[in-house]
Amino acid sequence: MAMHATDLGHALFKVLETGDPALAAEVVHAEFRNREAAVSPPACRIPGPAGVLASGAWLRSAFSDLRLPVTGIITGDTQVWVRLRMRGRHTGAFVLFKDQEVDQVVPPTGREIDFEQIHVLDLRDGKIIRHEAVRDDITMLGQLGVFPPGPAAGMRMLSWRVTGRAARAASEVTARAAEAAAALPHDTAV
Repeated sequence: MAMHATDLGHALFKVLETGDPALAAEVVHAEFRNREAAVSPPACRIPGPAGVLASGAWLRSAFSDLRLPVTGIITGDTQVWVRLRMRGRHTGAFVLFKDQEVDQVVPPTGREIDFEQIHVLDLRDGKIIRHEAVRDDITMLGQLGVFPPGPAAGMRMLSWRVTGRAARAASEVTARAAEAAAALPHDTAV
Protein backbone atom coordinates (compact mmCIF):
# COMPACT_ATOMS: atom_id res chain seq x y z
CA MET A 1 0.00 0.00 0.00
CA ALA A 2 1.41 3.40 -1.01
CA MET A 3 2.04 5.99 1.67
CA HIS A 4 0.32 9.35 1.69
CA ALA A 5 2.58 12.26 0.69
CA THR A 6 2.64 13.55 4.29
CA ASP A 7 3.82 10.15 5.53
CA LEU A 8 6.53 10.04 2.85
CA GLY A 9 7.82 13.42 4.02
CA HIS A 10 8.02 12.28 7.64
CA ALA A 11 9.51 8.91 6.69
CA LEU A 12 12.41 10.35 4.68
CA PHE A 13 13.67 12.24 7.73
CA LYS A 14 13.14 9.18 9.94
CA VAL A 15 15.50 7.33 7.57
CA LEU A 16 18.12 10.07 8.03
CA GLU A 17 17.74 9.88 11.82
CA THR A 18 17.82 6.09 12.08
CA GLY A 19 19.51 4.65 8.99
CA ASP A 20 16.65 2.16 8.52
CA PRO A 21 17.34 0.42 5.16
CA ALA A 22 13.88 -1.18 4.90
CA LEU A 23 12.16 2.18 5.39
CA ALA A 24 14.53 3.78 2.87
CA ALA A 25 13.59 1.16 0.27
CA GLU A 26 9.90 1.74 1.01
CA VAL A 27 9.89 5.54 0.58
CA VAL A 28 12.80 6.41 -1.75
CA HIS A 29 12.46 5.90 -5.49
CA ALA A 30 15.19 3.92 -7.27
CA GLU A 31 15.95 7.01 -9.40
CA PHE A 32 16.10 9.39 -6.39
CA ARG A 33 18.51 12.32 -6.72
CA ASN A 34 19.63 14.60 -3.91
CA ARG A 35 20.49 18.09 -5.15
CA GLU A 36 22.18 18.84 -1.82
CA ALA A 37 24.67 15.95 -1.98
CA ALA A 38 27.43 18.15 -3.44
CA VAL A 39 28.77 18.91 0.06
CA SER A 40 28.54 15.26 1.18
CA PRO A 41 30.78 12.20 0.80
CA PRO A 42 30.67 10.56 -2.65
CA ALA A 43 28.34 7.74 -1.53
CA CYS A 44 25.65 10.34 -0.80
CA ARG A 45 25.44 11.00 -4.54
CA ILE A 46 24.43 7.40 -5.32
CA PRO A 47 20.89 7.39 -6.78
CA GLY A 48 18.07 5.76 -4.86
CA PRO A 49 17.79 4.63 -1.26
CA ALA A 50 21.53 3.93 -0.97
CA GLY A 51 22.37 7.62 -1.31
CA VAL A 52 19.83 8.54 1.38
CA LEU A 53 21.30 5.95 3.76
CA ALA A 54 24.78 7.33 3.08
CA SER A 55 23.56 10.89 3.78
CA GLY A 56 22.08 9.82 7.10
CA ALA A 57 25.31 8.07 8.12
CA TRP A 58 27.29 11.21 7.21
CA LEU A 59 25.07 13.42 9.36
CA ARG A 60 24.94 10.99 12.29
CA SER A 61 28.75 10.66 12.23
CA ALA A 62 29.01 14.38 13.02
CA PHE A 63 25.91 14.91 15.16
CA SER A 64 24.99 12.46 17.89
CA ASP A 65 21.35 12.23 18.88
CA LEU A 66 20.39 13.63 15.45
CA ARG A 67 16.75 14.69 15.41
CA LEU A 68 14.80 16.19 12.54
CA PRO A 69 11.40 17.10 13.99
CA VAL A 70 8.93 18.25 11.36
CA THR A 71 7.25 21.55 12.24
CA GLY A 72 5.13 21.91 9.13
CA ILE A 73 4.29 20.08 5.96
CA ILE A 74 2.44 21.01 2.77
CA THR A 75 1.59 18.43 0.13
CA GLY A 76 0.53 18.50 -3.49
CA ASP A 77 0.03 15.82 -6.10
CA THR A 78 3.71 15.56 -6.98
CA GLN A 79 5.51 17.53 -4.27
CA VAL A 80 5.93 17.76 -0.50
CA TRP A 81 7.33 20.79 1.32
CA VAL A 82 8.71 19.96 4.76
CA ARG A 83 9.71 22.52 7.37
CA LEU A 84 11.80 21.07 10.17
CA ARG A 85 14.50 21.72 12.72
CA MET A 86 17.84 19.92 12.71
CA ARG A 87 18.98 19.15 16.24
CA GLY A 88 21.88 17.24 17.73
CA ARG A 89 25.22 17.50 19.46
CA HIS A 90 28.40 17.99 17.43
CA THR A 91 30.46 15.05 18.71
CA GLY A 92 32.19 13.93 15.50
CA ALA A 93 34.07 15.66 12.72
CA PHE A 94 31.75 17.50 10.33
CA VAL A 95 33.33 16.89 6.95
CA LEU A 96 32.25 19.06 4.02
CA PHE A 97 33.09 18.27 0.40
CA LYS A 98 33.45 20.34 -2.76
CA ASP A 99 33.86 18.86 -6.23
CA GLN A 100 33.95 15.39 -4.61
CA GLU A 101 37.03 16.31 -2.58
CA VAL A 102 37.31 17.17 1.11
CA ASP A 103 36.82 20.92 1.49
CA GLN A 104 36.62 21.51 5.25
CA VAL A 105 36.67 19.48 8.41
CA VAL A 106 35.10 21.02 11.49
CA PRO A 107 36.50 19.21 14.56
CA PRO A 108 33.93 18.16 17.19
CA THR A 109 32.92 21.03 19.44
CA GLY A 110 30.47 19.28 21.76
CA ARG A 111 28.01 22.08 21.03
CA GLU A 112 24.30 21.64 20.43
CA ILE A 113 22.79 22.63 17.09
CA ASP A 114 19.17 23.61 16.53
CA PHE A 115 18.29 25.39 13.30
CA GLU A 116 15.58 25.50 10.67
CA GLN A 117 15.44 23.92 7.24
CA ILE A 118 12.90 23.67 4.43
CA HIS A 119 12.97 20.66 2.13
CA VAL A 120 11.24 20.22 -1.21
CA LEU A 121 10.55 16.60 -2.15
CA ASP A 122 9.34 15.57 -5.60
CA LEU A 123 7.21 12.42 -5.82
CA ARG A 124 6.80 9.76 -8.48
CA ASP A 125 5.20 6.32 -8.33
CA GLY A 126 4.32 6.80 -4.64
CA LYS A 127 7.93 7.46 -3.60
CA ILE A 128 10.34 10.37 -3.23
CA ILE A 129 12.39 10.88 -6.38
CA ARG A 130 14.13 14.23 -5.78
CA HIS A 131 15.26 16.38 -2.86
CA GLU A 132 16.43 19.93 -2.50
CA ALA A 133 16.67 22.13 0.58
CA VAL A 134 16.89 25.64 1.92
CA ARG A 135 18.91 25.44 5.12
CA ASP A 136 20.10 28.03 7.58
CA ASP A 137 23.72 26.80 7.47
CA ILE A 138 25.05 30.14 8.73
CA THR A 139 23.12 29.68 11.97
CA MET A 140 24.44 26.11 12.30
CA LEU A 141 28.05 27.23 11.74
CA GLY A 142 27.53 30.02 14.27
CA GLN A 143 26.22 27.50 16.79
CA LEU A 144 29.35 25.41 16.16
CA GLY A 145 31.50 28.50 16.77
CA VAL A 146 33.13 28.54 13.33
CA PHE A 147 31.22 31.45 11.79
CA PRO A 148 32.11 34.17 11.83
CA PRO A 149 35.59 32.69 11.74
CA GLY A 150 37.56 33.39 14.88
CA PRO A 151 41.16 32.68 15.82
CA ALA A 152 40.41 29.76 18.17
CA ALA A 153 38.23 27.87 15.69
CA GLY A 154 40.63 28.61 12.84
CA MET A 155 43.61 27.35 14.83
CA ARG A 156 41.75 24.19 15.81
CA MET A 157 40.81 23.44 12.19
CA LEU A 158 44.37 24.20 11.05
CA SER A 159 45.80 21.96 13.77
CA TRP A 160 43.55 19.11 12.65
CA ARG A 161 44.70 19.59 9.06
CA VAL A 162 48.43 19.80 9.89
CA THR A 163 48.41 16.76 12.21
CA GLY A 164 46.50 14.61 9.73
CA ARG A 165 43.43 14.28 11.96
CA ALA A 166 41.29 16.02 9.33
CA ALA A 167 42.35 13.55 6.62
CA ARG A 168 41.74 10.58 8.93
CA ALA A 169 38.32 11.93 9.93
CA ALA A 170 37.39 12.50 6.28
CA SER A 171 38.45 8.96 5.42
CA GLU A 172 36.37 7.51 8.29
CA VAL A 173 33.29 9.55 7.38
CA THR A 174 33.61 8.58 3.71
CA ALA A 175 33.89 4.89 4.67
CA ARG A 176 30.86 5.11 7.01
CA ALA A 177 28.74 6.67 4.29
CA ALA A 178 29.81 3.97 1.79
CA GLU A 179 29.03 1.21 4.31
CA ALA A 180 25.57 2.66 4.95
CA ALA A 181 24.89 2.81 1.21
CA ALA A 182 25.77 -0.88 0.97
CA ALA A 183 23.36 -1.77 3.81
CA LEU A 184 20.31 -2.17 1.58
CA PRO A 185 18.86 -5.66 1.40
CA HIS A 186 19.92 -7.20 -1.91
CA ASP A 187 16.35 -7.42 -3.23
CA THR A 188 15.94 -3.63 -2.82
CA ALA A 189 19.38 -2.43 -3.87
CA VAL A 190 19.55 -0.21 -6.92
